Formats: sequence, C-alpha cells, structure tokens
Amino acid sequence: MITSAIHAVKISAVKIHTVNQCNSMRNPSTRCGLIVALAAASALAACTGSPLLSSSTPPPKANAQSLLGMSDATPVDSSLGQRELTPEEKKVIIDAVSLSVREPNSARFRWTRMPNTVEGSGNYCASVDAKSPYPAYNGKQNFIVEAQLSGGKITSAVVGLIAGGKDAAIVTKMCAKYGLNPDAS
Repeated sequence: MITSAIHAVKISAVKIHTVNQCNSMRNPSTRCGLIVALAAASALAACTGSPLLSSSTPPPKANAQSLLGMSDATPVDSSLGQRELTPEEKKVIIDAVSLSVREPNSARFRWTRMPNTVEGSGNYCASVDAKSPYPAYNGKQNFIVEAQLSGGKITSAVVGLIAGGKDAAIVTKMCAKYGLNPDAS
C-alpha cells in the first residue's frame, strides 16, 4: 500500500514537471502530448517492478461471488417477512434487467416476494423469459439484483448476475446463500 502511494507521488511529479515544460514552450505542439505520454509510461513501468503483495502472501483466489461483491452472503432475516413488489419497484427492476436481455419489450417477468427491508441495500431474485445476447441462454433466465431501498421501497437496482440454460443453477445457488429463491412464486 505504501509502495503504491510512493509510485502515485512519482507519477504525479513527473506529470506536473512535464506539463510545466510544455506550458513554457512558445508553440506547444503534439510533441508535448507525446512527452507527457512517454513520461507517464516510464513512471508506470517503474511501478511494475515492485511487488504489491509480499512473497509470503499468496494472491487471493477470485470467484464469481467475490468478483460480484457477494462473497460474504448474509441470509435474509425471515422474521421480517416478505411482501409483493409495487408496480414502481417492478419498473426499477425491469429497467435494470432490460440492459442484459435482447428485445426487452417482449420479456416476461416471473416475480417473487421481496424480503421486508426498510433502508439500505438488499438482494432480490426472480426470473425472466427473454432472449439473451447468448442464444444458448434464450428462454428462462434467473437473475439477482442488488436493490437500494428508501422508506421500505426499491429506488434503484443493479443486476448482479443473470443466466439461463444450465447456468441458471449458478444464480439459484447464489440466491440461496441469501435465503432467496428465483423460482418461488
């Protein structure tokens, strides 16, 4: 971490020095852009020689859950109960999922119940019958979204994972870690 900060300071110093040289020229030309690019590249090249992790620490293994920020799954508190989504909340989720399917106007959603959560963020799982950008996934696709809630209502959502075909089981397992089921009605 300290090494990264030192490299960032070196890069900034090189950029400032080089930009000042270009600004002092009477007729700056494309050579200044080239000089700035070369200075930044050489400063970055110096950074690659330093290890970011100590040699005794193995690099962390990446998997879909950790890449999606879902590695520390917390199951839903079932004592809070569940509720139906409002039409406005469904629209928020439709808008998020529509970015991941072809012909979103023909998509048919199968809604599940949402865990009661008042504020913050929560996960929601359901499925959609739609065309996928990947033909093997056309048809039923399970999805999980991270929803932001305010006043107990979903105000925004981002798709965490959507998959159909044999990979729909991956989403179902991910949802199960949160106590959710995209196939529930």
